[in-house]
Amino acid sequence: MAAAGSSVVKRVEELGDLAQAHIQQLSEAAGEDDHFLIRASAALEKLKLLCGEDKECSNPSNLLELYTQAILDMTYFEENKLVDEDFPEDSSQKVKELIGFLSEPEILVKENNMHPKHSDLLGDELLECLSWRRGALLYMYCHSLTKRREWLTRKSSFLKKYLVDGISYLLQMLNYRCPIQLNEGVSFQDLDTAKLLSEGIFSDIHLLAMMYSGEMCYWGLKHCADQQPENHEVDTGVSGASYTTHEETLDFREVGEKILKKYVSVCEGPLKEQEWNTTNAKQILNFFQQHTNYLIILQKPSTLNSSRLPHFLGC
Repeated sequence: MAAAGSSVVKRVEELGDLAQAHIQQLSEAAGEDDHFLIRASAALEKLKLLCGEDKECSNPSNLLELYTQAILDMTYFEENKLVDEDFPEDSSQKVKELIGFLSEPEILVKENNMHPKHSDLLGDELLECLSWRRGALLYMYCHSLTKRREWLTRKSSFLKKYLVDGISYLLQMLNYRCPIQLNEGVSFQDLDTAKLLSEGIFSDIHLLAMMYSGEMCYWGLKHCADQQPENHEVDTGVSGASYTTHEETLDFREVGEKILKKYVSVCEGPLKEQEWNTTNAKQILNFFQQHTNYLIILQKPSTLNSSRLPHFLGC
């Protein structure tokens, strides 16, 4: 374990140097000071100082947390730039690069077998944040791509991969922490809060992740339904502390319907007074139902009447 810890310290120091050089390039290109780049650089300077001390005594968890915080700030600056520019045509490589940066902390832990669960070293909140940021980035990128008709006709297979990856990250984010089990031994002054925690919803970001993943499932069914099914590693289960992937065909309708029904139920239940908007979620659920009805019709060709096909086919 000590050898693994020393290896992590050395690798984090190397990655920190690379990230600091990257931040310097971003700062020079921006031509002005940016709050997130300044904060990221400060975290990496602190990381460098700690790594310069006795590596055998360094705490890998503290160093990894500093590096992760720096990466989150650095990539946030770059993501905002992409969003402001509505993801230029040549954005795919930059998106891939950012996903790589945001994946590095987990990869580092896994490669060095530091702990049975990543959360033991990184913590649930950082893991959730890393997954959320990757999923949200791909959501925004896919949102931009779905508005490019010509691109979709040529490269819908790329859209499908981005969607599957994005949905996987968002579901992963929703599955890091166990829902709070309500029983006689646990008391809550606020019953609505208790219901939310029992559903594994710990923040507004969890709700947004549900809506984003449902909307991405809608895009997948609308734009990629004609493609041959592929196997992807996706966890479609309910919230839980451990994230276990397994290969299965991602069913956009099934996954989207399940998560959006839960989203609507929560927004119109415990969060009713917060006035979360469920209009879009309900429209997507209606689309899923129409798609199911259409598939049923296709299975009965003798009764098919083209003049009565569901209206969604014209979308």
